[in-house]
Amino acid sequence: MAFEPVIGLEVHAQLKTQTKIFCNCSTEFGKSPNANTCPVCTGMPGVLPVLNKQAVTFAIKAALATNCKIARESRFDRKNYFYPDLPKGYQISQYAAPIAEHGHLDIETPAGEKVIGITRIHMEEDAGKLVHDPHRAKSMVDLNRTGVPLIEIVSEPDIRSAEEAGAYLRKLHAILKYIDVCDGNMEQGSFRCDANISLRPVGQEEFGIRAELKNLNSFKNVEKAIRYEIERQTYVLEEGGQVIQETRLWDPNRNRTASMRGKEEAHDYRYFPDPDLVPLIVEKDWIQEVEKTMPELPDEKKARFVKDFQLSEYDAQVLTASIELATYFEETVKPLQNIKQAANWTMTTLMGMLNAKGLDITQSPVPAQAFSSLLLLLEKGSINANAAKTVFEEMAATGTPPEAIVKEKGLEQVSDQSELEGMVDEVISDNPDEAEAYRNGKTKLFSFFMGQIMKKTRGKADPKVVTPLLKSKL
Repeated sequence: MAFEPVIGLEVHAQLKTQTKIFCNCSTEFGKSPNANTCPVCTGMPGVLPVLNKQAVTFAIKAALATNCKIARESRFDRKNYFYPDLPKGYQISQYAAPIAEHGHLDIETPAGEKVIGITRIHMEEDAGKLVHDPHRAKSMVDLNRTGVPLIEIVSEPDIRSAEEAGAYLRKLHAILKYIDVCDGNMEQGSFRCDANISLRPVGQEEFGIRAELKNLNSFKNVEKAIRYEIERQTYVLEEGGQVIQETRLWDPNRNRTASMRGKEEAHDYRYFPDPDLVPLIVEKDWIQEVEKTMPELPDEKKARFVKDFQLSEYDAQVLTASIELATYFEETVKPLQNIKQAANWTMTTLMGMLNAKGLDITQSPVPAQAFSSLLLLLEKGSINANAAKTVFEEMAATGTPPEAIVKEKGLEQVSDQSELEGMVDEVISDNPDEAEAYRNGKTKLFSFFMGQIMKKTRGKADPKVVTPLLKSKL
């Protein structure tokens, strides 16, 4: 029997506010344990939460960017469970009345564009963190993260493969960074994902029993974990077994999922309205003010790159995949005419160097302005492509401006026609047999003559000048 995967994703995105969602404690990452705490976020008796307006504004921005309908009135609830890093014994979240619902994202798949529905976006506070002592049977609690504002973005179960899940997450990650509401740092947990996966016989409408994979914090791990879980559930069903509804964890070292606990349902959390917080009212004026601050989104920027820069859909897709790369590229091409050449150098030479060094575009040792200067030298014919690669490598290693490297290494391209004409005559004169063979039809020898001229000029001859001269002389 053939089975179809049904996948829904729950993404937790930390909002880039300076203070926590219900108190004035800092959200700065990396402070000493429990430094960013106060009586409110540590759940002391008698304290009252006060909602952070900036967090709400960021949630509205996220809702607008994902085509959601924003609720005029939403409410906060208490989600009750007991865990050492949850000081109040409950989490303030939104359950019955979230801030936004009924949105969607469009993703690219091998079969074309696909719409993935978004069920809801709700606001909540983060829990703390347990730090396990590797040398003793003890765990310590760090409450710095407690009360940090989150939005949870819940997709419809519209995803059918690990690849679609990866495409959806990358798109959502890019959007949240474009609108500057989340730093997207997956290693620090600012953007993390839970995946719900079930299988059903192909053609069946009813969903199968699902397993939830918790706290996946890289795109590759999400895809690997989903593939494994599909294989595991397929094996269970083909052997006549039944999938158990449970929460599982992904073990990246063993490349497998393992059972963590039975899956809780909503009633297990005993949700009820938080009596300390009044309903949140979002008037149209507030939404309109936020709309005025919305930047160009990835799809809009991609369309502009195709139209204004005459780039292919693929090139535009790559160059707008992150706001940082798109900004770097736009800064690079400001003084340039040959945009296609700049795109090729960005996607191959620059990104190849960054990947080899394990860096992202924000860590590039070659700033956009310096990269632009190099490409301008190439565009003007001051250096050729081989020399440009040599200059780029030196720039990446030392940070020296391209003009200085060209001058120091004597890499200026030879473009003077009379000078090159003399060299062409010399090369033909020194190789009479090859010249005769070329004239008798062995045209592949043209590259031999070009090589000889490049050897004479130490690679500095301008091919655009040499090629017609050589053809004429031969």
